[in-house]
Amino acid sequence: MATVINMPRLSDTMEEGVVAQWLKKVGDKVEEGDILAEIETDKATMEFESFYEGTLLHIGIQEGETSPVDKLLAIIGEEGEDISALINGEAEPAKEDKVEETKEETTSEASTTDNVAIPEGVNVIAMPRLSDTMTDGTVASWLKKVGDKVEEGDILAEIETDKATMEFECFYEGTILHIGVQEGETAPVDSLLTIIGPEGTDVSAIIASGGNTPAAAEKSAPKTEEKKAEKPAAKVEEAKPTTTTSTSNGRVFASPLAKKIAADKGFNLADISGSGENGRIIKKDVENFTPAAKVEASAATTTVIAAGEEKSEEVKNSQMRKAIAKSLGNSKFTAPDFSLNIEVDMDNAMASRKTINAIPDVKVSFNDMVVKACAMALKKHPQVNTSWSDANTIYHSHIHVGVAVAVDDGLLVPVIKHTDSLSLTQIGAGVRDLAGKARNKKLAPAEMQGSTFTVSNLGMFGIQNFNSIINQPNSAILSVGAIVQKPVVKDGQIVVGNTMNLTLTCDHRTVDGAVGAQFLQTLKTFIENPVTMLA
Repeated sequence: MATVINMPRLSDTMEEGVVAQWLKKVGDKVEEGDILAEIETDKATMEFESFYEGTLLHIGIQEGETSPVDKLLAIIGEEGEDISALINGEAEPAKEDKVEETKEETTSEASTTDNVAIPEGVNVIAMPRLSDTMTDGTVASWLKKVGDKVEEGDILAEIETDKATMEFECFYEGTILHIGVQEGETAPVDSLLTIIGPEGTDVSAIIASGGNTPAAAEKSAPKTEEKKAEKPAAKVEEAKPTTTTSTSNGRVFASPLAKKIAADKGFNLADISGSGENGRIIKKDVENFTPAAKVEASAATTTVIAAGEEKSEEVKNSQMRKAIAKSLGNSKFTAPDFSLNIEVDMDNAMASRKTINAIPDVKVSFNDMVVKACAMALKKHPQVNTSWSDANTIYHSHIHVGVAVAVDDGLLVPVIKHTDSLSLTQIGAGVRDLAGKARNKKLAPAEMQGSTFTVSNLGMFGIQNFNSIINQPNSAILSVGAIVQKPVVKDGQIVVGNTMNLTLTCDHRTVDGAVGAQFLQTLKTFIENPVTMLA
């Protein structure tokens, strides 16, 4: 019997995926463990493995197309098997029975919980499906307990799936009122995991119903209808052949990032020589590749445009780009922010860095010095090391500085944990390691979470002043400009000096203007006197 494979949820925050490349085509034999496709999530491009064997009978999402999670991705079955009913959604015996059962169960549950209403502000959280094959999960550890206050973005628990142990993030704020699955216990997906809401709310009725409230039933019903209404095209179409010249087994070996860059630039991977292991094409191979034909085409296009032709091109937004837009949009339109500017004398910092870097095997950047100075200033001004919630201002005793890193698809913010306890050289090594992982899409989710303050540096691009958008739930972000040489007044004399502009953008709900100004004064003192950071 044919097996329907839907778009998997390959990360805990994934809502839709893009098929970057199919590694199998319609008619190919597939074994359990074979890689079917490379799928781009909101965090990375990942290989999607088959858990079935048979023949690939249908591909529902073509290369480059975006699809919501759980939409028809492919069908695997016996060669020659009639799958037209599965494609049309007219007859799907195993799944239809399951849908009917779900409807009956939902109706039954709703009838027994008609008197259960969710109090205002209460959120019932079910065991999430954190992998495409996950049917149940085990709570490895709870990081919060009943009575604890939680914010959006807090890590609630570590959940063991059939593939890995993953951190489960909270998407609400409030107080943990109930924990339904204890540490070490296993529970099916969608069973009651925890309840979050206003402190003191009575949720005994929800607990008694197992979390099966009428509101939950209402939410599930439209999804069932929506899924039934979404019918892929009736015609079985074979995967579109790629234009690349493949290796002997039909596959060009290239990293996902290299493939994406090549696709964006319109390059044929078969024309590019790989410098990676076993001839694998990597990022730098694509970036350094210049096809002669493309140069000629570009020249011709330029001539046409000069003649007055208007031309636009639509490029699909990557999952990372969408995530950045959502996060920064939420920050900009919810936080009442303001910015403060200060100029810093960098003469002593430049001399100190030269002395430090003269030591063998030691390398410290100006950005490392700024990060260290921020951590020390945050200790003296804890109001800046905070997060806002409607009920409370959260003061963080730990100091985790996020460092914005530009990558090909957008922006990532790896986090240097306990920055105040690290030396300049340790900070430098940590930033280089995490920045390298960010550019290669190797950052683990835990390495991008938990920041209490952020530094964004565009000085290396010659930018002298700019304002950054706050990386919530932080209360502030520091924008670092370029070091410039200009006339300055010292001891009543005009001399040549080196200065750098810093801009602090603050969330006015937690940080007032005077507090931000005092923080900048302290930061300026540390940077202008680097010896104070070595004590």
